[in-house]
Amino acid sequence: MTRDQFSKIAYNGLWKQNTALAQLLGLCPLLAVSTNIVNGVMLALATILVMAMSNLAIAALRNLIPHEIRIPVFILIVAALVTVVDLLFNAQLHELYVVLGIFIPLIVTNCIVLARVEAFAAKNPPLDSTIDGIFMGFGLLWVLALLGGLRELLGNGMLFGGIDMVFPALSPIRILPESYPGFLLALLPPGAFILLGCLIAWKNWMDARAAERARRKPPVAGEATAEAGA
Repeated sequence: MTRDQFSKIAYNGLWKQNTALAQLLGLCPLLAVSTNIVNGVMLALATILVMAMSNLAIAALRNLIPHEIRIPVFILIVAALVTVVDLLFNAQLHELYVVLGIFIPLIVTNCIVLARVEAFAAKNPPLDSTIDGIFMGFGLLWVLALLGGLRELLGNGMLFGGIDMVFPALSPIRILPESYPGFLLALLPPGAFILLGCLIAWKNWMDARAAERARRKPPVAGEATAEAGA
């Protein structure tokens, strides 16, 4: 893998083809668990682990899987890996496992995982596929962390609620004064939709600004000479 290929995969996963803001996949867990940073980040880490391992396994076996039964085989591989992650969470982070509930097993049916397996891992080498799975997962992670942080801050004026379930020595951080009454809408599903819509609008605005700057950028000397000669 060249540096340019790595950069393209990373850029696609983190920004251009961001699963939450561009492809709008996995909205159910995205909106349901993003009530705080900890829940969102931990579910995203579980998804990253599943995506990386499933992309690696399917890319390595892609030439051995008959095309006609590829989807059932893909789901079987993903389900086996999700079961491993689910058992790990139950054993090591039981309190958080109870909070996340059904959303860890539902990674099996998450469109993010199946879409990347079908669109990328089934057509590319194992290393490229593993890196693609990791960066697609990190694209989901930063959106979940940002959305969870915004909802948590607006909802109750704190950050990192539930961090003690992961690191018992730590405690949540109060950002706004104790007198802050809280904004309940931010913690409810309508608030999640509104904030996600704002993030999507922000991404589209950033992309439009980048496109406008690229359009206005003067051509380099070599390109200008080539155009003049043509």
